[in-house]
Amino acid sequence: MPPTEPGQNSPSLAERAYRIRRNALLMGEVQGQGYIAQALGIADVLAVSYFHAMRYRPAEPEWEGRDRFLLSIGHYAIALYAALLEAGIIPEDELTSYGADDSRLPMSGMAAYTPGMEITGGSLGHGLALAVGFCLGLKRKKSDSFVYCLISDGELGEGSIWEGAWSASHWKLDNLIAIVDVNNQQADGPASQVTGFEPAASRFEAFGWHVQRVDGNDIDALVQAFDAAKACTEPKPRIVICDTKMAKGIPFLEARERNHFLRVEPQEWQDAIKILDAGRPA
Repeated sequence: MPPTEPGQNSPSLAERAYRIRRNALLMGEVQGQGYIAQALGIADVLAVSYFHAMRYRPAEPEWEGRDRFLLSIGHYAIALYAALLEAGIIPEDELTSYGADDSRLPMSGMAAYTPGMEITGGSLGHGLALAVGFCLGLKRKKSDSFVYCLISDGELGEGSIWEGAWSASHWKLDNLIAIVDVNNQQADGPASQVTGFEPAASRFEAFGWHVQRVDGNDIDALVQAFDAAKACTEPKPRIVICDTKMAKGIPFLEARERNHFLRVEPQEWQDAIKILDAGRPA
């Protein structure tokens, strides 16, 4: 089961998402820059993944019975660290070490450094194929664990993603739940203009996947989608395509035309945290 059971003393998923966003902003403030907009946008997906859908033990990051979360998008590491901090897998006092020499929280995710980081994802487009290998290995072990793999809309332009999609369908990997973050932003501009990826849903359907597309900033919709993905009885891989908003929750960052990599003035970090705190779930 997930680390916290639903109950009166369990923080809501909205509260978890708020804390993930806050952790990301605090880490961004340490370096004065980073992939903050992606972290703010994907926070709701991570909250539902770690505090509703997944099975793991915070004190045992390598517990064999865990569900695996693979971060294909290595530069989203700040977002995953924020979730791992909230989950108790990374100690809270390591937050201020983000991006420093000898830190366990490098700016791009590396499996050898960070508890809970399953793969090194700096070279984009490989996560889904790696997830296929993870799933096949778990099948051989007769494990009932799921593999979650977060990829980006920009990565859909990589051929290895589609090799992974084809292979997952061929092997009927019903223990794979892929997640696509569709924020339509990458380093060279709007992802839909760099390498058009739509219609993403019908393309994955054509590859033989169980496909859902939801608002990735709607927690209730995400809960329903993850539940449906896990409950699907068809012998096929599952994917949840999530439309998210870059820098969700911080209007002055949302409004920036190019926010793939943000450089934020010192006072703006505190302004962002004040805005986030003002909208904290009741």
